[in-house]
Amino acid sequence: MHEQIKKISLAVMEKLKDADSLNLINDIRVKFLGKNGEVTALFKNLKSCPPDQRPKIGQLINDLRNQVELAIKEHENKVAEREKNKKLAQETLDITLSKKTRKVGALHPLNQVIEEISQIFIGLGFAVKDGPEIELDYYNFEALNIPADHPSRDEQDTFYINDNILLRTQTSAVQVRIMEKEAPPLRIICPGKVYRPDDDASHSPIFHQIEGLVIDKNITLCDLKALLDNFARSYFSSQTKTRLRPSYFPFTEPSVEVDLSCAICNGKGCSLCKGTGWIELLGAGIVNPRVLEYAGIDSKEYSGLAFGMGVERAAMIKYGIPDIRLFYENDYRFLKQYR
Repeated sequence: MHEQIKKISLAVMEKLKDADSLNLINDIRVKFLGKNGEVTALFKNLKSCPPDQRPKIGQLINDLRNQVELAIKEHENKVAEREKNKKLAQETLDITLSKKTRKVGALHPLNQVIEEISQIFIGLGFAVKDGPEIELDYYNFEALNIPADHPSRDEQDTFYINDNILLRTQTSAVQVRIMEKEAPPLRIICPGKVYRPDDDASHSPIFHQIEGLVIDKNITLCDLKALLDNFARSYFSSQTKTRLRPSYFPFTEPSVEVDLSCAICNGKGCSLCKGTGWIELLGAGIVNPRVLEYAGIDSKEYSGLAFGMGVERAAMIKYGIPDIRLFYENDYRFLKQYR
């Protein structure tokens, strides 16, 4: 038994010399200290020794087990430290390398324009309001005094979900909802997406509008002209002029088309303004009394002004963009110009 204990001790030390990984060390632990290991087997064979020698031999086997456990643990710690240092060396960051650059995102140009225009009107005391894009026929047409036979209510001009529900064609529907809920005086703008079955260089089936509404006592066309003059000079340039042309909209009376003096030629005539010196921007007018009555507002006490512009058109005029589809093609070369 003494010879066997000595032989196992030497075998453990010999095997540890060649064990250069944690897996090999674990194999050694199992071989000698496992359930069927050689040291464990010595304890099982202790009963075959003479009774008077068992205490002494048992102590020697215990000492062997402690010695083997300590040797394996120490060698395991050395190998673990070596493997950790090797891994750290492989993962060292070379700070002399050029860093990877990422393209920085930014607001889409249309969102930038909406924000710029909104801030101008907020500075004039307007509140920003929002409403549903899936709208009822009543709010999109009827409450705006648009008759049932009006061309804009045809299926080729409006996306209908059913006879009573549609994708809104204008954010004026939001104005009606606000007039129903809030008492005058009112001063609001309604930016948002609208939908119409158009698709060419100057029209898109999905586009954006910003519509404005003022309801108060004694509102006149002069107030509308002054408001739009202020906006045009703030958003485009201090030299921009506005021109009102008579027009017709069911929800305003009188109604006007609003033109801007061309910023490219200063009114002399160029390809952008088609030689006229003016560029059409938006429609506006004095709110039709019937629209006020639909919303429960006394048209004899209150009057109002309303205007609406396409966000894409405002951006195209300001930045000289020739095709509305550029806003929706996700071409990075185009979008990065507006970062």
